[in-house]
Amino acid sequence: MSRQSAPAAVRWTAYVAVAIVFAIACAFLSNWQFTRNATRAEQLALVEANYDAAPVPLAEVIPAGGSLEPTDQWQPVTLTGTYLSEQQLLVRNRAHGGTAAFEVLVPLRLTDGRVIVIDRGWLPPGNEQPEPDEIPAAPAGEVTVIARLMPGEALPASGRSAPEGQVPTINLALIADTLPAADAALLEESAYGLMASEDPAPATRPNPVEDPSVDPGPHLSYAIQWILFAIMGFIFIGYVIRTERRHRREDAEERTRTTVRRKDRDADEEDALLDAAGR
Repeated sequence: MSRQSAPAAVRWTAYVAVAIVFAIACAFLSNWQFTRNATRAEQLALVEANYDAAPVPLAEVIPAGGSLEPTDQWQPVTLTGTYLSEQQLLVRNRAHGGTAAFEVLVPLRLTDGRVIVIDRGWLPPGNEQPEPDEIPAAPAGEVTVIARLMPGEALPASGRSAPEGQVPTINLALIADTLPAADAALLEESAYGLMASEDPAPATRPNPVEDPSVDPGPHLSYAIQWILFAIMGFIFIGYVIRTERRHRREDAEERTRTTVRRKDRDADEEDALLDAAGR
């Protein structure tokens, strides 16, 4: 290998190494998006299987002492009991209606003695204060509620809190801490109910929480894009190396032509000198 070709070879090796590192990063990101797409597909399958299923008694889904299975999320259940309206809570910073809305939580004491939190719907912020202007009351006396079971939410990673009478998320352990000890001991902490209907129906109620989105999201297209980016990286590096080689070849040809012209000029000068000497 000549001294002139060594720097180019080293440079091209570095180009290829960069392309390989870039491809590895793209492969990681593509796999991440494929994983997210698979998770989203599982969520959509669960919604399709359970969301419009016939309501069943709570005991069939969560027996006494049991807990909500992941495959039972969105399953409608029939609940009969009495609302503990004095223990009502608001969940703050919920995205509804284009605002940071509130969701209304009211514990329901069931006829079997258990207590389950019911999300009755959402309300917009007030006109002159952050809290809703009015919170429709839950029905008094015995009520039959059809609700879809949902797992509790994690506490905020930011550690944010909420004013008295509010919670930052539907974290069931946190909600249990706000209840009287007797009710907290009976609270179902593996799930809460997202209300579909109440009987008797009140004159007014919070806005129903929207149906879950069935949009699969952009994860699959993003995964494919990252694969294409990896391929394009190698194509780009190949183009750069090919361009450099073409320029080097053109430079070498130009140097050869210059040398030939110089030799021809020198030969012409020598012939001229010889002709002059011959005279």
